[in-house]
Amino acid sequence: MAKTQSGNIMTIAQSEFTEVIAIIRLHRSSALQAVNTEHVTMCWEIGKYISSHIQSGKWGDKVVEGLADYIHCADPTAKGFSKRNLYNMVRFYETYSTPQFMEETSHYQLDKILQTASAQITPQPVAQIETPSAAIMQTPSAQMPVCLTMTTFSNHLEIMGHCKTMQERIFYMVYSRVENLQTRELRRVISSDTFTTLLARHKNMSDALRQAYPNAPLMLKDRLYLDFLNLPQRHKENQLHNGLLNYMKDFILEMGKEDFVFMGSEYPLQVGSNTYHLDLLFFHRPLQCMVAIELKAGAFQPKDLGQLEFYMEALDRQVKRSNENPTIGILLCQTAEQMVVEYALSRSMSPTMVAEYKSRLIPSEVLQQTLTAYIEQTKH
Repeated sequence: MAKTQSGNIMTIAQSEFTEVIAIIRLHRSSALQAVNTEHVTMCWEIGKYISSHIQSGKWGDKVVEGLADYIHCADPTAKGFSKRNLYNMVRFYETYSTPQFMEETSHYQLDKILQTASAQITPQPVAQIETPSAAIMQTPSAQMPVCLTMTTFSNHLEIMGHCKTMQERIFYMVYSRVENLQTRELRRVISSDTFTTLLARHKNMSDALRQAYPNAPLMLKDRLYLDFLNLPQRHKENQLHNGLLNYMKDFILEMGKEDFVFMGSEYPLQVGSNTYHLDLLFFHRPLQCMVAIELKAGAFQPKDLGQLEFYMEALDRQVKRSNENPTIGILLCQTAEQMVVEYALSRSMSPTMVAEYKSRLIPSEVLQQTLTAYIEQTKH
């Protein structure tokens, strides 16, 4: 009897225990963000100081090299102050102190993202650091935009090195913040052109998917880049399937980092006297639902949707738990003609979508129009 009472008490208390875990995570996140804010600000201030001396003609390449040596001698424990990294700080300052970037950040109101629930914290404005030369503090553009603290200095170097437009750079700053990306992960999503794939107009989603999961367009890509598989242009479904299993970690990172948990391949579903096998099954943690993926090494065919929806129904009846949301279905095809997809999905009552792999890039004018929509959705 005592054990039963103890068990009941623990069950009741668990909901309160989760609140304690939330407090721990909140303050850990706050501490990490505070450290990042100071580090990014330090890089900005150093870059600003060196830039002003270079621009005035007081310093040259040898002086910057001498500064790197001096820092090392003065504090041998200090890391990240090599000549190359000092020039990276200069580039960081000069790239983001331009009027063009200031106008872009003002347009998108990026500072508001730092106040969202997903960020969990509200960084305080960083006080200006006094420097020997007051001249470098005079122009408004010399003030560091708070939005630069959305991600780490290492991530900024990746973004500056691989993104040509301000729209791209702004997107990856926000995306790094929302997805909490480490540098290696950011490098992967940049190389797979997440900027174009995630900001595409999601016409490949059924109305049922958009209505049931309003955040799905921000979490599910309708274009995936699977170049890491090195598939020949003409390949079979088993080659695609086996390749994804061999490179599952890369595949999950391409789909959405840690949002997806792999549940099984050729997942068996018993319906009546027959056993059917779903190609890939995942669980999406933020959406709290299973994601069924069927692979097609060719063009999209409307009949394939019927098979996918059959699997989704079986999963919802046999596998889904009471606290989980309805299954999402993704038909992953090599190509998909837009009008055919639109017709096929127009009357679908299931949360389904058609995704392509190794698809063409999205026109830049479309990206500029949809970047604003992405950032607005991120703020809420």
